[in-house]
Amino acid sequence: MINRIKQYDWKKYNFSLLCVVIVICLIGAFCVKLAGGEEKGMALMKGQITGLILGLVLLIILSVIDYHFICQFTPLYYVAGILLTAATHSPLGTDNGTDVNRWVKLGPITFQPTEIMKIILILTLATLYTKLRSKTDRVSTLLIAGIVAAVPVAVILIQPDLSSSLVAVFITVVFIFAAGTAYKILMPIIMLGIPASLVLFWYVQQPGNFILRGYQFRRIYAWRNPDDPANDDINWQQNMCIRAIASGKLYGKFIQDGGAEGTTRVYSPLPVNESDFIWSVVGEEFGFLGCCLVLLLFAIVIFKCFSVARKAKDFLGSMIALGVAAMFMFQVFANICVATRVFPNTGLPLPFISNGLSSMVSSLIGIGFVMNIGIQPAKTSNAGFTMRSGFEDSNTKDIDIDLEL
Repeated sequence: MINRIKQYDWKKYNFSLLCVVIVICLIGAFCVKLAGGEEKGMALMKGQITGLILGLVLLIILSVIDYHFICQFTPLYYVAGILLTAATHSPLGTDNGTDVNRWVKLGPITFQPTEIMKIILILTLATLYTKLRSKTDRVSTLLIAGIVAAVPVAVILIQPDLSSSLVAVFITVVFIFAAGTAYKILMPIIMLGIPASLVLFWYVQQPGNFILRGYQFRRIYAWRNPDDPANDDINWQQNMCIRAIASGKLYGKFIQDGGAEGTTRVYSPLPVNESDFIWSVVGEEFGFLGCCLVLLLFAIVIFKCFSVARKAKDFLGSMIALGVAAMFMFQVFANICVATRVFPNTGLPLPFISNGLSSMVSSLIGIGFVMNIGIQPAKTSNAGFTMRSGFEDSNTKDIDIDLEL
């Protein structure tokens, strides 16, 4: 273990990525405090800082343990993740006061297993495509990947958690394209998938459809008919969020009054303004310029993940970094689109900013893997972990994970 760590290229340890992530997390902790107000703001911020510290510890550990070694046990993570996600409907499950069982309570610890399941799915698909890299021109490979992804997606949908399932689907689609699936397989799927998607989009808007639950259908209907007074109650959250963002104007209210005691905010009565609608706090407190700054920081994180994927020493590392980038990209985009009513109302945390221990820790775990990939040496001996030489061309076998899938 010590010898393997000594072989890392420590000059490439991505401190700049770590610093940007910490800055985003601190902005998030501050926004969570403001969202909670005088009554619970400090408690929420302490919980956020606790998640940050715990996540940083795991990040540092994962950034120095060879990801090839970690991926040897991917099937165990996969099974454990599915069981934990399914456990939300067992006696261990809890709704945390939301009327939807998405959390698991183990003693004093309550966490949302779907968040860590996203990371597990990334590791599973990356390992799978690494094992089957020479067979990406076969339909069987696509079917296997589809089945592997479909199981956790189905379990997440049962909770129900449509937004998290969409994240998993997006990650899977990115893997299918990035892994080099043959166009002769993809083109028929795309040609059939586009009209099928249009038909599905039409169908879910029909009353009494068998895909969406009642409240999900009402949200989509209200989103498509915002001017109908009958939908005011359903659209209230998003309308209030837009008002809060607009009231921040250019510089934001925090610059104007410093959050002085007794000041009022539009986002104050907004439910879950510390989580799903945290963007209302960012917009109102820091204004347009503050929102642009936060988006720039997210863009830097995602760009660095893509950069690590491009420079990775092997296919496995490249796919993991790409999966993490895809996860962040979709969640940032979807969360802000919901907050600005571009998308229908659905709960999805903003990485590093929204309140939630599970989201914070899983996001930092993803960054830990990216940083580990970035410091791997180009060549190593075969002793110790099962790490192999980097590849020179697309036809060279990169790694040999001693694992039968």
